[in-house]
Amino acid sequence: MERRSLGAAALAVGAVGLGCMPMSWAYDASRQRGDDALRAVHAALDAGVQVLDTADMYGPFTNELLLGRALKGRRSEAFVSTKCGLLVGDQHIVANGRPGYVRRACDASLRRLQTDVIDLYQLHRADPEVPVEETWGAMAELVAAGKVRALGLCAIGARASRRQGARLHDGTIRQLERVQQVFPVSAVQAELSVWSPQALESLLPWCAARGVGFLAAMPLGNGYLTGTLTPGQGFEPEDLRARHPRFTAEMMAANQPVVVGLRRVAERHGATPAQVALAWALRQGPQVVPVPGTKRERWAVENAEAAGLALTARDLAEIDRLPPARESWD
Repeated sequence: MERRSLGAAALAVGAVGLGCMPMSWAYDASRQRGDDALRAVHAALDAGVQVLDTADMYGPFTNELLLGRALKGRRSEAFVSTKCGLLVGDQHIVANGRPGYVRRACDASLRRLQTDVIDLYQLHRADPEVPVEETWGAMAELVAAGKVRALGLCAIGARASRRQGARLHDGTIRQLERVQQVFPVSAVQAELSVWSPQALESLLPWCAARGVGFLAAMPLGNGYLTGTLTPGQGFEPEDLRARHPRFTAEMMAANQPVVVGLRRVAERHGATPAQVALAWALRQGPQVVPVPGTKRERWAVENAEAAGLALTARDLAEIDRLPPARESWD
């Protein structure tokens, strides 16, 4: 089997991507409108965005269907990333890393995305009942078959690492070391933002040392770093933030100094706090591609323009001095 890795070069580094999840899943359901989402994708492409990130579990399945519609006639402009390995049930999510399932999941994603190849196929979570090498081997077969161009791995969740009493990304790095023996990892996706910089400690250096791309998930802190959310405003029941420990009224109020600091830097540049947060993520390494989620045309364009915001050494130092984000378990 040919061993190849697209690495960081293929990820349109130095630019902002687009996370498609909020368009049909996990956030305020009453504001999810297909036509608005289609316009947001088209606006992002027009603004130079290339990396579009989704997953089969978002919806489930509806996010890929939406992206397939959006890319009709524009597939060549996009670097399409999707994920497999998680199944959504009634009030629960389970991992499935069986090779047969991986093959079927890929074929289904190709149909929904209306494409003959996926640029980056990511393992959303490893199945604890299946050796990750077996799952990764099945994914590598998809590369050999021409259905997938490169493979990526999503980081293990923060709560799992906390329960194990380990550093946040120790488990992910162990998985990466294992799958690298089977087939090259082209990209890693993990949370990275001003209020969640833990990936800078070990995970991002691991990627940098190996020429592996890094998709910075939630670079806007699930919307908090945009400065548009009000402490105590409440969220719709289906919105993941309604159950997130950082989005209690108490914690949103406690973390306001982070937003105030971003706004102060933004005012010097005639920018927005969101653009400063994205520009900060881009400055963390040449292989970093932030993938902020949005479902609105206006925000898609604003996010893309963050790639042109040149933060100064003074700006970066000021951001580094911001107080660390607090959570309800702190």
